[in-house]
Amino acid sequence: MRFIGSVIEKLQRHPKRIVFPEGTEPRVLQAARQYHSLRLGAPILLGDRTKIKETAAALNISLEGIRIINPPESEDLENFAHRFEILRRSKGMKAAEARDAMLQPNYFGAMMVAMHQADGFVSGANLSVGSVLRPLFQIIKVAPQTSTASSCLVMEVEDSRFGDQGVLFMADCGVIPEPTVEQLADIAVSTAQLARHLLGTRPRAALLSFSTKGSSNHPSIGRIQAAAALAEKKAREKNLDAEFDGELQVDAALVPEIALRKTPEGRIVGNANVLIFPDLNSGNIASKLVRHIARANAYGQILLGLDRAAADVSRGSSAHDILGVAAIVGVKAIDYNLLYPGAGQKLPGEEETAKVSA
Repeated sequence: MRFIGSVIEKLQRHPKRIVFPEGTEPRVLQAARQYHSLRLGAPILLGDRTKIKETAAALNISLEGIRIINPPESEDLENFAHRFEILRRSKGMKAAEARDAMLQPNYFGAMMVAMHQADGFVSGANLSVGSVLRPLFQIIKVAPQTSTASSCLVMEVEDSRFGDQGVLFMADCGVIPEPTVEQLADIAVSTAQLARHLLGTRPRAALLSFSTKGSSNHPSIGRIQAAAALAEKKAREKNLDAEFDGELQVDAALVPEIALRKTPEGRIVGNANVLIFPDLNSGNIASKLVRHIARANAYGQILLGLDRAAADVSRGSSAHDILGVAAIVGVKAIDYNLLYPGAGQKLPGEEETAKVSA
């Protein structure tokens, strides 16, 4: 709780509105109750009002201070549907299809954030990754000057020797199955930016492999090495003060004594606080192993590179996990333009309408 406690304190000074599309899910209801009780901002639940109230009553959860919106009854439904139809017109979407989409809480919630009616979006407790990401990518899309949308997991372990007082940022664990060199570099820089934003310390990013500095010979290793060099270049262009090194085995990234034997001239020498995995298989497997075997607190997936703040939580998340993710998304939203300059300035459908008018 050391890390998430500091996040909560920051958000209490700058409260934000978070929309939770899964309004009838008990864990989400509990997280929303805590979000309001801790004075983090206004939680917004989407779904059938009667069902939400019934679930809350059964759990003895007060709905005071929690806003409830049922998309079919919302006065914003037609406007949201119209904007979505404009966004997807080039894909052949018709007005009726757009309206049907907006009746779905995830689509409605994504549009709320896109229209600045909420500051952040948290979903996924009962849904597949695709069901959460699809509306976000269709409505919110990537931020300006950004080409890669990815995700990271913030892991808080008991042993403070690892990472930054026990806090590790792990990416990409949820979006891109097989990132290219360019994408891997983008993932490293975006994750380092978030680490800097949340921790206030210098990010030390290790791009991981089964090899340390050429200890093995395989074509895949060259991709990690190239991505590390490109990440360093991209970070300099963004004036991000961070360290990048790779390829590194995970023990060389996390354990100083081992790093001194394997790569004594390395830049990180066992003190990484950001771990970048070569692909989604390794990232997802490693993060779940750490979470369950080490009984770590895991907050994610925090989405990176989007035009608005959002997260896709795991179906295995507890109410505490969901609260932590919502708090991180809220803190991201405080200074979102520092992370992604120019983000949040365009409303859905505006650019497409302007092209037609021209």
